[in-house]
Amino acid sequence: MALALWLAPALVCAQTTTGQQQQQPDQTQTQTAPSTEIPATEGTQERAEVLRQAQARVKARRKLRIQQIVQDTYTHKYETYFGGGYLRFRPGANLQHINEGGWNVGVTDYLKGKLGVTADFRGYYGTTYTNVNYYQIFSPSISQYTFLAGPTARFYESQHWGWTGHVLAGVGHGNFSTGTGGLDGTLIGLYPDGNSFNMEVGASVDYNLGPGLAIRLTPNYLMTRYGSGTQNNLGFTSGVVYRFGRQ
Repeated sequence: MALALWLAPALVCAQTTTGQQQQQPDQTQTQTAPSTEIPATEGTQERAEVLRQAQARVKARRKLRIQQIVQDTYTHKYETYFGGGYLRFRPGANLQHINEGGWNVGVTDYLKGKLGVTADFRGYYGTTYTNVNYYQIFSPSISQYTFLAGPTARFYESQHWGWTGHVLAGVGHGNFSTGTGGLDGTLIGLYPDGNSFNMEVGASVDYNLGPGLAIRLTPNYLMTRYGSGTQNNLGFTSGVVYRFGRQ
């Protein structure tokens, strides 16, 4: 009995010590668990910042690349172009308008920056519809040619698109009696053959296929002075532009 009384306090002390040891790890885990969330949040913020910086570098490189392409495209000194055209033209003072188709070719020398000088050559061809006449000639063919020059200005430049405007003036030549079988065209209401003052105003839209090559569309107004009157003609030209002579 004395032995049992002597061992009882020791057993109680041992159980108390074991319980405290079991509680300490749990408390340690409870205290340390919240601290693990802070590094995870900081890591997410760091990854987001790294991603943002990478995107900024990509945008900067893309911007520099586009700027280089624009510079390579519009630092050429010369442009030459060729293609076809359309013109709505009145072949005689009392005749109806006709549709003419043709060709055009030209070259531009950019003397200073966006300002240049253009020389342009065109040919138009069509079939007229004359009024009832004694000579029984009702649909003779006609042709006309223009030789023009003047200033050109480029007012918009980008990687894919370019816009230019020009005002050209010079001489036009009309052949209005070539399809009449030798009859003077004025007898059936056509303008007389000969030269006249011509002036053309146009605005071109270029779509760049590369720094040295583009497709061009140019709506234009062409004024002619055949006979004793002024003809106000609307039309357009389209074709290919080739740039060369990079400065």
